[in-house]
Amino acid sequence: MRRIAVVGSSGSGKTTMARAIAERLGHPHLELDSVFHQPDWTPLPDDEFQDVVGSFVAGERWVVDGNYTSHGVNDIVLDRADTVVWLDPPRTTVMRRVVWRSLRRSVTGEELWNGNRERPGNLVRWAPEENIIRWTWTRFEHTRTKYEARLVDPRWQPLTVHRLRTEEDGRVFLADLG
Repeated sequence: MRRIAVVGSSGSGKTTMARAIAERLGHPHLELDSVFHQPDWTPLPDDEFQDVVGSFVAGERWVVDGNYTSHGVNDIVLDRADTVVWLDPPRTTVMRRVVWRSLRRSVTGEELWNGNRERPGNLVRWAPEENIIRWTWTRFEHTRTKYEARLVDPRWQPLTVHRLRTEEDGRVFLADLG
């Protein structure tokens, strides 16, 4: 395992898992959200986003977490990856994590990336693009279906795929890394 993509729905634990993998293997780690979400939640233009990610994955060893299929970045990562870790816990687990995390971040004012913070008012907005809880709920099944389809996609056949559905699966996977 030299080039590892960690994917899954919002709240599945991608960043936590990717950090743990990177630490155990001594690989550099890139969180796609930290690149895409510029100050004031301004999205990085797709061409710049692709350039940053492309430069990172040009290396021989790395761990990248995130999806971003609609911005052309997912293909850049997967074309260079040798391993995919797909975090696929049940919707109840994901929703519990996202609700708790969003409430905690809104109350504490924790910085996410580039000075951005979750705004308490976003928790009551209806539009999924403005409310991470609604985003996670509405995108959960789409994300799962997308990655299930990719399991049979010929482009994924050379990749080693680890589908982790429970926290125990994650603990065992990390323990097996050494």
